[in-house]
Amino acid sequence: MSAVCLCCLLLLSVCYWVPAGCYANGKVTKACGSMKPQHNSQGSTSHSPYRVEANATKFSPGDGIQVTLSGATYFEGFLLEVRDAANPSSASAIGSFTLTNTLRTQLLTCHDLKGSAVSHTSDARQTEVVVIWNAPTDSPSVVQFFATVVAHYDKFWVKLPGPIIYQHGVTPLPPQSTTTASTDQTTTHSVLPGPFSSVECGQSKSCLLDPPNCDPEVDPECFFLSMRTEELDQMSVVFELSGPSEGYVAFALSWDTWMGDDDVYMCIKDGDGVSVTSAFVSGRTHPEDLSQESLSRVSWRVADGVIQCKFSRAMKVQSHGRYDLDQEYFLFLADGHAEYGNIWKHTRQPLISTHRKVIAGAPEVLRGSRGPLILKFHGSLMMVAWMLTGSLGTFIARFYKPAWPNQTLFGKKVWFQVHRGLMLLTVGLTASAFCLPFIYRRGWSKKAGVHPYLGCCVLALALIQPIMATLRPSPDSHRRFIFNWTHFGMGTIAEVMAVAAMFLGVRQSSLHLPLPTAQFVLLGYVVWVTVFRLLLSASKYMRKLATVSGDEHGILTDASVPSRWESAVRYTALAAHALGNAGLLASLLWAIAEL
Repeated sequence: MSAVCLCCLLLLSVCYWVPAGCYANGKVTKACGSMKPQHNSQGSTSHSPYRVEANATKFSPGDGIQVTLSGATYFEGFLLEVRDAANPSSASAIGSFTLTNTLRTQLLTCHDLKGSAVSHTSDARQTEVVVIWNAPTDSPSVVQFFATVVAHYDKFWVKLPGPIIYQHGVTPLPPQSTTTASTDQTTTHSVLPGPFSSVECGQSKSCLLDPPNCDPEVDPECFFLSMRTEELDQMSVVFELSGPSEGYVAFALSWDTWMGDDDVYMCIKDGDGVSVTSAFVSGRTHPEDLSQESLSRVSWRVADGVIQCKFSRAMKVQSHGRYDLDQEYFLFLADGHAEYGNIWKHTRQPLISTHRKVIAGAPEVLRGSRGPLILKFHGSLMMVAWMLTGSLGTFIARFYKPAWPNQTLFGKKVWFQVHRGLMLLTVGLTASAFCLPFIYRRGWSKKAGVHPYLGCCVLALALIQPIMATLRPSPDSHRRFIFNWTHFGMGTIAEVMAVAAMFLGVRQSSLHLPLPTAQFVLLGYVVWVTVFRLLLSASKYMRKLATVSGDEHGILTDASVPSRWESAVRYTALAAHALGNAGLLASLLWAIAEL
């Protein structure tokens, strides 16, 4: 009963949802430091159509400098700040602004400095913003303007660098490029000359492949991750990532096989190019702290529906969410849909390495699985319960009462003891399997469709059946037929629902069996069981017609005693039924084990 209570508590648990931040009103003070919109996506790395300009190159404390943000296309939102040019990564804004259009722009208080930033007042489209920056008396000698511009929710550029201006008498800094997308996006990109190869896997680099032993050079369906220590710089690791996707491919370093607290690296298709970025995932949430600052020597390629990227990362990085590469981790490999650079949840269960791997360790070929072990047990237990023990239990109750007319086992008829034992085992397997997805998901799965609802119904019916059996009337009671029909009907409904749940279960992303093979096996099981039951039902009906006299009690009772030949046929049918069910079940269990 404790297990049942635990399942009920899990079933009634509440899943908390935290909405993503979206500030059409421009109240974006949360973004003052990083200047990154809280839009659950990373900034674009493509060339920006926007620019920031100032009407002066020199200033004195107290001066007002006119600043213009403009673009060749419309934008819906922006954030404008001034930083110390000698330390542009500093989160502190400098000076204050004066507005020229209070309908379209507003002042923000960043880091307790009133009016130190400017943003939009609504998501109304505009192509130009003009404001006045007021230089403070304690201004650094060199300052730089920065702007984050949002073209629309999923497309934005973070911390676009604007002009650098100097106090009078200060020597200008050496010239620098103003075409860099942002200070967090200084990594240079290049296009890969061709696809990756798995030839050196296990020799000079470690690889994780799906399917096993595939080669991305010749197989467009191959998911491929490799890692090797830099030949010239032993303090860096080169990663190669490839996979068929129209959105993104990604891998993560994880301390365990559970999603959460993972160091993530993503190659995201963005227009005709690929954005390569790192991130941190704190739970079953959208990636956080998206950045490219820890990546170098980035290159990518998109061809024939395959996304490929290559980059180098230092062994140790002093940054939140970046793990040291001289430690061992489980490796996750995932893919999914992306639009305008905004990623969505992976389309299927990630491939997870079967063991931890020291990233900078000796080369080896890793194996992985897309089916979490706990969900493999869930599927296996449910299939054993309803393709074997439950199926045989109902089969014996319906057709094998006359097979052992006088034999008893522990004081009860043999057929009844066998039926009760098999059905109690079915209930136990079902209850145990039912709990596992809740333990894995830590609550209700919102994206599993009808499958979990069918599972709840199957468990409820399975628990009601033994309770009903203990309260059944005596065989000579005039109400016995009510129990017989109800017990039979509810058992049949539970069995049909269980089969339907299995058909839906093999399509779940967390236990996605090979299709359509798995569905054909289940369809074969349905046909196999149906044919046997129809044949034995016809035989039972014909024998009843031939019986001159008999005492029939309820729908499942047969008073006639079969002949030796009929008994042999029945035993043969039972053995064939059991072996057929076991064979079909074994093929599905093998497929689950291979996930």
